[in-house]
Amino acid sequence: MTETALTEATATPGSKSQQAYQAVKARIVEGSYTPGYRLVLGAIAKDLGFSVVPVREAIRRLEAEGLVTFERNVGATVAGIDPTEYLYTMQTLSIVEGAATALSAPLIDPAAIARARAVNEQMRECLDHFDPVRFTQLNQDFHSVLFEHCPNPHILDLVHRGWNRLASLRSSTFRFVPGRAHDSVEEHENLLKLIETGADAEDIEKAARQHRTATLDAYLAQTN
Repeated sequence: MTETALTEATATPGSKSQQAYQAVKARIVEGSYTPGYRLVLGAIAKDLGFSVVPVREAIRRLEAEGLVTFERNVGATVAGIDPTEYLYTMQTLSIVEGAATALSAPLIDPAAIARARAVNEQMRECLDHFDPVRFTQLNQDFHSVLFEHCPNPHILDLVHRGWNRLASLRSSTFRFVPGRAHDSVEEHENLLKLIETGADAEDIEKAARQHRTATLDAYLAQTN
């Protein structure tokens, strides 16, 4: 994580615990802290200019989200996702994200459609000189537009939890299956057309779910 990014993360309004949480989570998501990386509380606290207490609270919060684990005689480490865990998480996310997208659809206005389509065009341009990390971030930005208006906060919370659990592995998912990125962009456009033409919620949910499971199938086929 760059010094500027770290400064921005720790400058975010809120408690020191919240600031520490945002800073450590950002490092995990962007891949600076890789799976298995040992999180030394004292070192992180010194880096952030905090005491150990807010850092410990932040680590516990990240543990509850599945991004951090505690190992005996080791301490806190960044969690990895094994193939089985990845399978279950993606299956669950396909269901809850599909539902969230379908529920959001009637609330997505033309401006939001335009915003999502602009992001998808950036993803399309990214295909020429493929950067899997940037592509994945744009992919999350795209889907956030589609599910962020979900009126059911419980479903929305499950979607965010799913994305968080996949964060460390998803940074490299498209690195394993770069060909999947091309199909993903086309499927995004199909989703946008369904939403802007007022398609049935069932059709939108089905398309969103199949889009998610197609990435899972491609990944599992490659790793197997």
